[in-house]
Order: sequence, then C-alpha cells, then structure tokens
Amino acid sequence: MQRRVVGFYQDEQQHWAARLDCGHGQHVRHDPPWMLREWVTTEEGRAARIGSLMECKQCDEEER
Repeated sequence: MQRRVVGFYQDEQQHWAARLDCGHGQHVRHDPPWMLREWVTTEEGRAARIGSLMECKQCDEEER
C-alpha cells in the first residue's frame, strides 16, 4: 500500500528510515552496490523526499 513520507529518523544501528503517514517506518539504506540511494546520505536529499510515496510493507501485511 502506498503511503506518504512525513519524515526520517535513524534506528538503533544508525540506519535511515522513512516515517510514513500511517505511522510505520521503512528503511531507506544507501548500501552500494545493492541499494543505490545516495539522496538518503544528506539532509537536503531526505527533505526532498518528504511527501513522496513509498510502499508500506507493514500495511500490506495487515490488510491480508
């Protein structure tokens, strides 16, 4: 299910995650060569993604 990004936070291991409007979180790691998300490494990059849509895996599971 698509949800809007309302902010970002770091988990216990200092990995970045998006806070979604449903209240769930979704990791957004930059881990080359597997995950290329350089935007997550800067405050400006993360700010530019606020309001964008992301798939919420937890909402998908709850809907089943």
